[in-house]
Amino acid sequence: MEKAWRWFGEKDAIKLDMLRQIGVEAIVSALHDIKNGEVWPLEAIADYKNYIESFGLRWSVVESLPVSESIKYAGDDRDLLIDNYIQSLENLGKAGVKTVCYNFMPVLDWARTDLYYQWEDGSSSLYFDKAKFAYFEIHILGRIEAVNDYSEEILNKVKAIHSSITEKEKEDLIDTIIVKTQGFVNGNIKEGEQNPVEKFKSLLTLYKGIGKEQLRENMKYFLEKIMPICEKWNIQMCVHPDDPPFSLLGLPRIVTCEDDIDWLLKAVDNPHNGLTFCTGSLSAGINNDVPKLAKKYASRTKFVHLRSTNILENGDFVEAHHLEGRGKLIDVIKIFEIENPGLPMRIDHGRLLTDDIGKNYNPGYSFLGRMLAFGQIHGVIETLKDDLEN
Repeated sequence: MEKAWRWFGEKDAIKLDMLRQIGVEAIVSALHDIKNGEVWPLEAIADYKNYIESFGLRWSVVESLPVSESIKYAGDDRDLLIDNYIQSLENLGKAGVKTVCYNFMPVLDWARTDLYYQWEDGSSSLYFDKAKFAYFEIHILGRIEAVNDYSEEILNKVKAIHSSITEKEKEDLIDTIIVKTQGFVNGNIKEGEQNPVEKFKSLLTLYKGIGKEQLRENMKYFLEKIMPICEKWNIQMCVHPDDPPFSLLGLPRIVTCEDDIDWLLKAVDNPHNGLTFCTGSLSAGINNDVPKLAKKYASRTKFVHLRSTNILENGDFVEAHHLEGRGKLIDVIKIFEIENPGLPMRIDHGRLLTDDIGKNYNPGYSFLGRMLAFGQIHGVIETLKDDLEN
């Protein structure tokens, strides 16, 4: 596997020379300053690529070239936005950057309710609390129909939260779900948004009446439009699974499990239509057998995210140590090293360790926590390579 690292550009507190020193070979990044839906200019791509290469690294994967909401819900301007997307892909192809990770999740790019779940050793990680999210839907967004989406047990917990939550806790929950986990990924809402709840509600209304089958058709339409340029420049499109892999906010999720991935790969049966295999997102689905899925989709996987989760008895999930949990990373790495060697991989998320605190890292993207996981995974890869060669 090619050992890559997600980097957020020159404004990132983590610098490229630091990454070179710890054994990183390639960079996963994007032109974060370009507004969602606009064309990525060839000159800007080339300048960014040259900057990365000046540190002895390679811009291996674009993560991400965002798919505008209007493409997802089939707005009046979707064809214009797809044309812009195609031009950006052509410019990437001309510059020699040919793997593009993207997602087709409506409104939310990913969702957590707690950014600092405390472990006994003093480190912290990301956490998804179903009852807190249900509270957010019902009492903050006012999505009354959400009561039909949750069990009586969860709704009783929501009542308890509602009776005791402070204004500060409510503000933190809004900031976590709407802003902190979205703003740094070319999201719809940025840091400093004056009224994030109202903006969020307005985004949800765009999907009124759109169910799973319609969202699937919109995704198929998008992929069919872009495949010719992908073929021309040998660009690998690799969709990221939905995170978490179940419905939220009454919105459909269409990349959650084996059935969904089967549909996706058959609906647009082109070798350039592939998968970002995210062990973390997939392991948060209770029915997903992650090594089984890795084996089945190895040939259509273009990029790998390595992290793991544990699902708790109440349905919550927490991000686990990289060598523990339901992701079963050692098994997954072995499968890819045998079935599709050389894939770019990056450590996805990491714990916040003591000396990471206060460094203003994006949620999940600490330096020392990811470096710890990077070292563990590097060791696994080298051990498996040695075993396979002998």
